[in-house]
Amino acid sequence: MGNDNLIFADIEMAIANGKIRRKFTRDPRGTRYEIVCPAKDGREIAVICRIKSTGKLLLITTYAL
Repeated sequence: MGNDNLIFADIEMAIANGKIRRKFTRDPRGTRYEIVCPAKDGREIAVICRIKSTGKLLLITTYAL
């Protein structure tokens, strides 16, 4: 986030309004999802996340495309 000057509001917007572009299903820890969406400043960003067995969302990484 810091390297691409993203703020948490960008991540929230991506999760709430973005589209799942890819699913990574071969990870033994569980499926990871790449969600893409425009950030507040218009740049397209990606969020890689996983839904844990507890039902909580784990943010793995975020970056600008």
